[in-house]
Amino acid sequence: MNAESELGRGRWRGLLTTGQQLPRTDASRRQLVTETVLVLGVSLGASAIWATLSLINKLTQPVALGQQTTAMNQAVTPDRPWLDLAYQVAQIGIGVVPALLALFLLTRDDSRARRLVGADARHPLRDLAHGAGLAALIGLPGLALYLGARAAGLNTTVAAANLDSTWWAVPVLVLAAVENAVLEEVVMVAYLFTRWEQAGWALPTIIIGSALIRGTYHLYQGFGGGLGNVAMGLILGVVYARTRRVMPLIVAHTILDVVAFVGYTLLRAHVSWL
Repeated sequence: MNAESELGRGRWRGLLTTGQQLPRTDASRRQLVTETVLVLGVSLGASAIWATLSLINKLTQPVALGQQTTAMNQAVTPDRPWLDLAYQVAQIGIGVVPALLALFLLTRDDSRARRLVGADARHPLRDLAHGAGLAALIGLPGLALYLGARAAGLNTTVAAANLDSTWWAVPVLVLAAVENAVLEEVVMVAYLFTRWEQAGWALPTIIIGSALIRGTYHLYQGFGGGLGNVAMGLILGVVYARTRRVMPLIVAHTILDVVAFVGYTLLRAHVSWL
């Protein structure tokens, strides 16, 4: 690496970081990148492939994209609520496993990894406050982008929650929101940022790359969903690069999804544009 590129990297680090230390690792650059590809391949990278195929399917339907509906959080066995609850809980539990795997891989190399990436409870009140602020920053513009993209025919109508009226519907939706937040922020931010920095990648490349993957696995909603999540990924990536704490990101993402899932459930019969 020449002196000029090292100087440029140093400027970016000075802009985006506050001097936090990376976890230790003895793995080579090739091993680190290969590991991230494999982790993504069994989690959100696979989701990105399926979401791309889903968008292609929607675009090649005789019905225009803007007239289609994307249903989320659906019942599996609506005629047997007890079994459906078991399905929902199993999906949530299995869904968080890649995040646990990512943290395990980081802490296997360095026992301090969870603390160094901010996946701990050292600052609960501060994390909650920062997370709520991030949710407000992202939520309202995101809603405006969704409505604009849908009006322009670039996004499907997203039916965010489709569970039957059972006593456990809202708790399950809240748990689903937590699962989404933990999975995405731990894998896409805490894990990928750590591994790609250990591999020597520049922070702007890491932030943009993570955001693009995040946008891709939301393309099943349409172009608006993809673009909105790229923007969200850029914001969260910059925040993480500055703070090195993933917990506020998890809080923010949880709040956004709880509002979307539970809000849709409570308001869909009363608000026409939902």
